[in-house]
Amino acid sequence: MRVVILTGAGVSAESGVPTFRGPSGLWRGFDPSKLATPQAFQENPKLVWEWYDWRRSIIAKAEPNKAHLIIAQMEELFKDFILITQNVDGLHQKAGSRKVVELHGNIWMVRCLSCGDLYEDRRVPLPEIPPHCRRCKGLVRPNVVWFGEALPEDALRTAIDWSQSCDVMVVVGTSGVVYPAAHLPYLAAQRGATVIEVNPEPTPISSLAHITVRKPASEGMVEVLEKLKKMGI
Repeated sequence: MRVVILTGAGVSAESGVPTFRGPSGLWRGFDPSKLATPQAFQENPKLVWEWYDWRRSIIAKAEPNKAHLIIAQMEELFKDFILITQNVDGLHQKAGSRKVVELHGNIWMVRCLSCGDLYEDRRVPLPEIPPHCRRCKGLVRPNVVWFGEALPEDALRTAIDWSQSCDVMVVVGTSGVVYPAAHLPYLAAQRGATVIEVNPEPTPISSLAHITVRKPASEGMVEVLEKLKKMGI
């Protein structure tokens, strides 16, 4: 049985990571959607990096919650398994997940705009803003997907392939409005997979879900794990 988990910001919100779209995502009164763009970075890389330095400082203190831990446990229980996440915080890996596809990149990775070097940088706070490349001293950017940018081709292809071949997809803590990630449950449903949604609020995905769990991610994933066991998966 092939199992896919798709996670969004609601999973990490319980660990204290501000959601991108809620009031907690605001910083100095700036709309995050106006900062997470190539144009904003080109115009003011210092401002954008100050925002990311703030986000990184919060994430550095965050610990995986029960939802992260249950998903990591599921990777051991179900061998034909993959985790697709829209989150960039790395908390799934911190919880022990290894089969992870990061659709939107990772906030702890940086990419040099001059030489292309891609590497991990976990310094908090950053000693200089904006930071510069360890190799050529060129300007680096967070290795995350900004508005108007394409998703990493390999990650998207893997996500689509698994969505079109899975038997069960569990969608946890995602708004269901950010594409192309929001299209993945539809691909799973078209394939005939059982779609399970965990979210306190209805989303566009709710209409196609076979099972809906109206609870926060931590509580909901406890229930989902029991349901999957009873289904004999």
